Amino acid sequence: MAEAVEATGAPGRRRRAPGMSADERRAMIVTAALPLVAEYGAAVTTAKVARAAGIGEATIFRVFEDKDALLAACVAEALRPDALLTSLAAISLDQPLADRLTEALDAMREHLARIGAVIGALHATGHLRGREAPKGEGTGTGARTGPDARTGPDARTDASAAPVPGSREEAMAAPLAAVTALFEPERDRLRMTPEALARVFVALGQAETSSAGQEGVDARELVELFLYGAFDGVRGG
Repeated sequence: MAEAVEATGAPGRRRRAPGMSADERRAMIVTAALPLVAEYGAAVTTAKVARAAGIGEATIFRVFEDKDALLAACVAEALRPDALLTSLAAISLDQPLADRLTEALDAMREHLARIGAVIGALHATGHLRGREAPKGEGTGTGARTGPDARTGPDARTDASAAPVPGSREEAMAAPLAAVTALFEPERDRLRMTPEALARVFVALGQAETSSAGQEGVDARELVELFLYGAFDGVRGG
């Protein structure tokens, strides 16, 4: 059973932690490891992770086969869109569309930054080079970024067609649905369907965030560019 450091006056004194399932223990270790992976990449040691989690190093290897398995779990956790979905669901539909989309873009950027910190550190330390990229890597929402990406008016918007399990399309389905809901109140006034606009907006936000070495555009400015176009002084109804 994992050991947890006890906050007592006796240095080094430990007590046994309450019973945890293997899944709970894995989740606890990954939570402790994520900021260390973002800082040190593949150079992080399991000893550092154990200290951060307040457990013995051997405990890590009771639930992870090796360090690579732990790093893979950290990547998978970084890619999870749970926090993003919570932020998107909290956006009030009573606000003007521009305000809704600005909040959504801020949430997307925060999610992408979390992913970039982990994946970037691992790439920088050589861990992911030459390996198959995790599903959805670098997109935050699983959107494709290659030449086969479809983000324009002809992008597939048939919600009844189920995405392939484990595909990037499946990974982006929930965030895309949440962004689509932000457009829904204006459906009758939109040039394209909310589904198609959500795809374009997500792709735009992901592409702008991925522009390394370039000064980022303010979220509100990017939203206004998306809604109203490039001409100054033009605003929609």
